[in-house]
Amino acid sequence: QVQLVESGGGLVQPGGSLRLSCATSGFTLDYYVIAWFRQAPGKEREGVSCISGSDVSTYYADSVKGRFTISRDNAENTVYLQMSSLKPEDTAKYYCATRPLWRWDDSTWYVAGRYNYWGPGTQVTVSS
Repeated sequence: QVQLVESGGGLVQPGGSLRLSCATSGFTLDYYVIAWFRQAPGKEREGVSCISGSDVSTYYADSVKGRFTISRDNAENTVYLQMSSLKPEDTAKYYCATRPLWRWDDSTWYVAGRYNYWGPGTQVTVSS
């Protein structure tokens, strides 16, 4: 069955970096879309970044553009989120999510309801 497990979260100072990993199993990355979302206490889940399985197109929220980079390693069945120049407002629980490419509309990549499978999340705290 489809499984996603995030790792790499932790406590980091403002301006620091972290790399999150999303280990996947039960499906072939080439035919799926993988996205990163985050949710801070009292806030809605927010789309952070997305990478498609076919042409490896990438998408970013305006709030992280130029600071975060999404990538994938098909051999390792893993998707990464490299986060740099971290700010306190990046503090949240980060989740990876996936759905099949079939009938995927990239204009809604940031909509949580478009994804079928989710990992349990990993906490990222940016604080001095």
